[in-house]
Amino acid sequence: MPELRAPTPAFLDGLRELLGPAGLREGADAAPYLRDMRDIAPGRAAAVLRPGTVEEAAEIVRRCAEARVGLVPHAGGTGLVGGQLRPEGVEGMVVSTERLNRVREVNPDDDVMIVEAGVILADAQAAAEAAGRLFPLSIASEGSARIGGVLGTNAGGLNVLRYGMARDLCLGVEAVLPDGSILRSLKRLRKDNTGYDLRGLLIGSEGTLGLVTAACLRLFPRPAEQQAAFVAVTSPDAALALLHHVRAAVGEQLSAFELLSGVGIGFALEHVAGTRCPVDPVPEWSVLMEVGGGEGIGEALEGALATAFEAGLATDGALSQSDQQRADFWRLRESIPEGNRKVGSVASHDISLPLSRVARFMEEAAPALRAIAPDLRLNPFGHLGDGNLHYNLFPAVGRTRDEYAQAKGALTRVVHDLTHAHGGSISAEHGIGRFKAEDLVRYGDPAKLAAMRAIKAALDPHGIMNPGAVLG
Repeated sequence: MPELRAPTPAFLDGLRELLGPAGLREGADAAPYLRDMRDIAPGRAAAVLRPGTVEEAAEIVRRCAEARVGLVPHAGGTGLVGGQLRPEGVEGMVVSTERLNRVREVNPDDDVMIVEAGVILADAQAAAEAAGRLFPLSIASEGSARIGGVLGTNAGGLNVLRYGMARDLCLGVEAVLPDGSILRSLKRLRKDNTGYDLRGLLIGSEGTLGLVTAACLRLFPRPAEQQAAFVAVTSPDAALALLHHVRAAVGEQLSAFELLSGVGIGFALEHVAGTRCPVDPVPEWSVLMEVGGGEGIGEALEGALATAFEAGLATDGALSQSDQQRADFWRLRESIPEGNRKVGSVASHDISLPLSRVARFMEEAAPALRAIAPDLRLNPFGHLGDGNLHYNLFPAVGRTRDEYAQAKGALTRVVHDLTHAHGGSISAEHGIGRFKAEDLVRYGDPAKLAAMRAIKAALDPHGIMNPGAVLG
């Protein structure tokens, strides 16, 4: 990779003149942009740049390319794999998209909206709702995550089962490429076979191939009726059988199907005020599902669950009787990550598996991990409907995660080796960032890695875009 240079005083002066007082943060003012949610590895930067237009962003990138200064894109700062931080190497710049925060257009006729990269995900959802439409991407951090980061990591979340991931929800992008040129491809077309799919390439590249500044996003009709169900099951295998049973009954109107462990629910109940479990006692395993569609979909779900109980696929449960109760069910699910943070994980993993391998993976992982640390508490939970598990490990009661520090690497190796052996992925929706760059090399297909490096070298020959992320 080409050698990067530190910005000179003259270079920084030029950026101050370009961006003005609102467009640059230094010293203590830059500190909030240089930390991750888990405080694992603080970042370093000479300054934080905050362009207010795509032209300013393009000029920043052009100058960095010319001076060989590295830059790290920063959206909402909610990433979990260190993609928004550069803790080592020559000090460069952070480029925040937070001032690129306009909803440029909402068009119900085309079922699209055009939003800038700094728009907060929850605000994009609200803009769609105000136009009578649905933007279905939903993640725990949607109140602070920004569209640029959502696309940069190809975020998934709760509704992937029905609507797909961020890449599936984006029709076109505007982006600054590593030479400072602007890709203006905010097309609202469902069909466009005019060569390479640069939109798909930039989404999920974690800012290593360019800086997304705006996107054209797909909108959907708002469901006339929605209903959620919280159902206790005997095992992950039973949860999968229940998934297939319900999908056979309601089809694609099943939008979410989440697996919850009793350990994770316990963390939420203990550490997050206002949470409660819909059934008592808290089951060892449970599922939270939601359907949305035309009138009668709630009745169809209720019928599917009745036959599931008769078949022994479920042991207890509750159906939401109001929008508030449905929201309360989801509050419990969305409080689990907060509860996890309060407890403090030994190691966290974002993996995906073929549905047919999930139960076998779970059976093998627990004893293999406890062979290393017998008193671990395991909290596997997540988006079972699309095979994505957050397989997290926690210290025993009365112990801290620091007491397991020497075992952390071996524990993660067990999880990732088993995931790979079962045909899964070590990163389902969080990306690679810097924390998983070595794992990508260990488990990645050699031909794919070679192609990725060739693309990186072709588009970013000076290696300025998010240096150290994804490909190391």
